[in-house]
Amino acid sequence: MAEETQSITTRHDAETDPALWWRQAVVYQVYPRSFQDTTGSGLGDINGITGRIPYLRQLGVDAIWLSPFYPSELADGGYDVADYRDVDPKLGSMDDFDRLAAAAHAADIKVVVDIVPNHSSHLHPWFRQALAGGPGSPARDRYIFRDGKGPNGDEPPTRWQNHFGGPAWTRVDDGQWYLHMFAKEQPDWNWRNPDVRADFLETLRFWCDHGVDGFRIDVAHGLAKDLDRDDLDDYVVMSTNDMPADGSHPVLDRDEVHDIYCEWRREVFNRYDPPRFAVAEAWVRPERQYLYASPDELGQVFNFEFAKADWTFDAMSKAIDEGLACAERSGSTSTWVMSNHDVPRHATRYALPQVPTGEYHQIANDWLLRDGTTYIEDRQAGALRARAALMLEMALPGSAYVYQGEELGMTNVQYDIEDYKDCEIINMYHERLEKGYSKDEIMKSIYAKGRDNARTPMQWDDSANAGFTTGTPWIKVNDNYDKINAKSQVDDPDSIFSCYKKLVQLRKDYPVFVDGKFTLLLEDDDNIFAYSRKNEEKTMIVVCNFFDKEIPMPLAKECEGMEVLISNYKDTSDMSVLRPYEARMYIR
Repeated sequence: MAEETQSITTRHDAETDPALWWRQAVVYQVYPRSFQDTTGSGLGDINGITGRIPYLRQLGVDAIWLSPFYPSELADGGYDVADYRDVDPKLGSMDDFDRLAAAAHAADIKVVVDIVPNHSSHLHPWFRQALAGGPGSPARDRYIFRDGKGPNGDEPPTRWQNHFGGPAWTRVDDGQWYLHMFAKEQPDWNWRNPDVRADFLETLRFWCDHGVDGFRIDVAHGLAKDLDRDDLDDYVVMSTNDMPADGSHPVLDRDEVHDIYCEWRREVFNRYDPPRFAVAEAWVRPERQYLYASPDELGQVFNFEFAKADWTFDAMSKAIDEGLACAERSGSTSTWVMSNHDVPRHATRYALPQVPTGEYHQIANDWLLRDGTTYIEDRQAGALRARAALMLEMALPGSAYVYQGEELGMTNVQYDIEDYKDCEIINMYHERLEKGYSKDEIMKSIYAKGRDNARTPMQWDDSANAGFTTGTPWIKVNDNYDKINAKSQVDDPDSIFSCYKKLVQLRKDYPVFVDGKFTLLLEDDDNIFAYSRKNEEKTMIVVCNFFDKEIPMPLAKECEGMEVLISNYKDTSDMSVLRPYEARMYIR
């Protein structure tokens, strides 16, 4: 890690220029269908989010990011969009959305919405027109259709497999095939088509006019594609660590995608006052992430290395290094994410054994050791690690993204396969069953990795269905809702909720969180991660013990006389040692 990295945005900028609010924001991700149901339908809705604005204000977040709430048949959890400029009637109406935006803004909370530009639903009117129009029609050119291989075109154009299992091509009645890098219900747009480019500009303007302050861009690295080449079968459509570093992949992270985002910036974002921003979901090589965060393009990009990192010194320090380096190269600020709707909850991840991957069985590499024994979660260690990671995250330069329920310590669920809704999980289950794996092995893997584990209903209280709905929830509530819920935590000063709330408030109270120069400390220590942030007024030191044993505090002299702002241990009377997984935040 570089010895020093200066955070780019000053506190003056962040507080006085409305265009820069997002650079140091705490953004709370809402998965609408699982947040709060007000109708008894079992689906969370827009009015449910509006009703919980006081809770979000109490937590202190600067913005909410809404996962898709558009009309959808839910082939992929709402990321199969049938209409980009409306609210799913099962979740409410545009009037409901307008009231939500107004309530959020009245509480000084910004609104960010998800845009899904790589693919639509197969129920989108334009895809229906493409099917009816036939080969060579203008309507069909809005998507990616190709003739098949073989004497009668019976073979797909490439051997690609989609993200969720199975071929990435589906054949239609007239014999052509359409590309879908995800589920067959999610046909990919053709971004070389001017209709597609113009329509998404209109979608962005539509939501800006309805009070949206920013956007999260789904599969931001997938829009530009080049299928007019003869080496397509040399690639896969899933992001991998060995993707080309020169932007030459046929369908992912191509250099031309940045022309699209420059157009968005020029034609939409900068035409509003204040200018809008976007954050990219771009699963690309770390050294290419910064391109998406350019001020001429989207503004920010997610640092997924932090979300993927295990609770080890090496993994966490590497993720932090890469996040800060990306921000420095792009001229933006870093983003820090521990959980979201696509990854297992970190309260469970951090409770798993943190040992080298090679010591695990491949089918359930988070749960089944190579000697055949099954690991049981260490929930106490997981809770300490989760709070320690939060302290590392919240004091770093840049924005922090919080996924609904993580502020309560919500965990993964243990379902039977019949209870899951996610197409990725269901496909994986059947594929592995056919390969001879036992149901027990597969379910352990799903428990550790399945996306639905992060999408279960919000746990508000200990009443029926955790206070989420008076009906039957669309997916089962985690059984531990009677122990882990908001009602039991919001007034408990020792709860994980109070820990989040305090850290969010500290970011607002102390300018050093925004404009403090970052300096890595203890560079040669493999167990202790520590850094300082310093401005003209304050010095802050954050120290975290990754070791499972008590060790002498290596920065005792440097921290002498400093105030302990927060620790993941209640008792901070003995500052001479660091207990297992202990993190502390000091200030002077």
